[in-house]
Amino acid sequence: MANSSGNGGREYDPDAEHNFPDERVNAVLDEILSDPEVTTYLEAQNVNAVQRKGYNDHGTKHIEIVRNRALCLYDLLKGGDVACNGAADQGLDEADEPVILALAATLHDIGHVVHRDDHVYYSIPLAADLLDRLVPQLGFYDTEEAVRLKAEVLHAILCHHTAEDPLTTEAGIIRVADALDMERGRSRIPYEKGGRGINTLSSQAIENVSLRPGDGKAVLVEIEMINAAGVYQVDNLLKAKLDGSGLEEHVRIVAVNTKSGDQLVERIEL
Repeated sequence: MANSSGNGGREYDPDAEHNFPDERVNAVLDEILSDPEVTTYLEAQNVNAVQRKGYNDHGTKHIEIVRNRALCLYDLLKGGDVACNGAADQGLDEADEPVILALAATLHDIGHVVHRDDHVYYSIPLAADLLDRLVPQLGFYDTEEAVRLKAEVLHAILCHHTAEDPLTTEAGIIRVADALDMERGRSRIPYEKGGRGINTLSSQAIENVSLRPGDGKAVLVEIEMINAAGVYQVDNLLKAKLDGSGLEEHVRIVAVNTKSGDQLVERIEL
């Protein structure tokens, strides 16, 4: 695989796509990366978020990073013998676990086309319509399996919002992966437009995020900060997403301030 794995221990590459041995998730990735309706949604959802509200990126690049990090988390968790229950509870195959993740990660923010506020609840009906078209096209699922797969994707989409409790490992993965898109590139547009809110400034302080197998944990997330403002991304946003995700016992987070002139915060560990 292209990214970190429990076996290989390779560092996560945010620009690399996964290449799973199972044809199902690869078919899904091919479909969603080329589908004009999906790609237009991903572009359009940034209008309310970035242009009108001045928030960090919620468009195509954000989705790419969240999807890749979700699949990387899945890879590492499986390598650490952490079981997923979403697909299994529905009687679906293990091969459907990364399919759920790929679809949920791609569609979790499309509700932004309606409004930034409460966007997760608008994402559900929009994603449901897309899934009704996309899943049958894959050719792997009969009607019953398509409904069950859709149910798990929608649950994972809903639970990326911290107000909702993830009931599956897959949903917890999406929730944490969403918070792991925190590097400074995400806040480039609002920062260049003069935005100096805490979300923008804290994101500007994050230089790099890497995922690899942990020592005693399935996943080690290492975060490189260049000033203390990055604490907000780690302690407020990422911690809030990890808490209640179901992954707390399997993920270790270490953030280090690497800028020698700013030692207000040297290291944070969750």
